[in-house]
Amino acid sequence: MEVVHKEGVAMEKNMATWDKAVRIILGIIFIYLAITNGGLWWILGIVGLVFIGTSIVGFCPLYKVLGFKTG
Repeated sequence: MEVVHKEGVAMEKNMATWDKAVRIILGIIFIYLAITNGGLWWILGIVGLVFIGTSIVGFCPLYKVLGFKTG
């Protein structure tokens, strides 16, 4: 099955390899801090999950909005 996207709707990769690596490392650190500290640190854990997710996909929506691209 082929997925057809309208022009401009498809997610274009906008992250370089080094950017993905930094986000994964920070994501792991943030999640670790959230698990070990508890309390409101869970917010940092969510940020960590977002960092890891965007790294896996290679697309950052905030970069798109700001017109920023590292890759």
